[in-house]
Amino acid sequence: MEEQANEGWNPYLAGALSGLVMVFSVGLAGKFLGASTTYVRTAGMVEKYFQPQRVAGLEYFLKEVPQIDWQWLFVVGILLGALIAAKTAGDLRWQALPPMWEGRFGPSRLKRGLVAFSGGAIAMFGARLADG
Repeated sequence: MEEQANEGWNPYLAGALSGLVMVFSVGLAGKFLGASTTYVRTAGMVEKYFQPQRVAGLEYFLKEVPQIDWQWLFVVGILLGALIAAKTAGDLRWQALPPMWEGRFGPSRLKRGLVAFSGGAIAMFGARLADG
C-alpha cells in the first residue's frame, strides 16, 4: 500500500516568503543569503583545529575567517527548520534508500552515498567557482 504524500506548501507562497526574507536580510543587516561560504569556513575551522599555523598562513582565510558567524547559524537554522517542518507535517522519515531510488538503481547504500556525495561536491565546486 502506497502512503499518501503530504502536499506541502504552495511553491509560489514559499518562494514569495523566501524572497521577503532575502529583502529583509539585505535591508536590515546588509547581508545576502548564502550557504557555500559556510562550507569553506567549516572546513577551515576543522583544519584550524588540527593545523592552526597552516590556516593562519592561507590568504583566503584572511578574507573569510573560519569562525561561527551569522551565515553559519543561518545554515544550522535551515537544517533545524527543515527538521521541525517535516516533523510537524508528519513527513519526517529516516531512510537510506527512498523507494524510487531503490527501484531504479538497486539496493546499494554505498552507490547512493557516492552519488549523493559526488553531486554535492560538484554543486559546491560550481558555487565556489562562481564566488557564491
